[in-house]
Amino acid sequence: MSGQVNAGDGSQKGSRRLRVDFIACDGAGLCAELLPELISRDEWGYPIIMDATVPDRLRRHARQAVRLCPKLALRIGG
Repeated sequence: MSGQVNAGDGSQKGSRRLRVDFIACDGAGLCAELLPELISRDEWGYPIIMDATVPDRLRRHARQAVRLCPKLALRIGG
């Protein structure tokens, strides 16, 4: 098992999927603060991706969350 979780089918036109590497993630929660429309946190602060498909209107915010992740544990993939 790679420690990565993928959700959603990515079938929406122009969309990408968020992926979290839980081995790298330290539960800082910055991603959930930057992208609350798609990410919440569990009781220990780790991200819960509610809908991994990133709509076009949130793509800029998702890229920012990926860029600012202190452990580089958040990615956007197709």
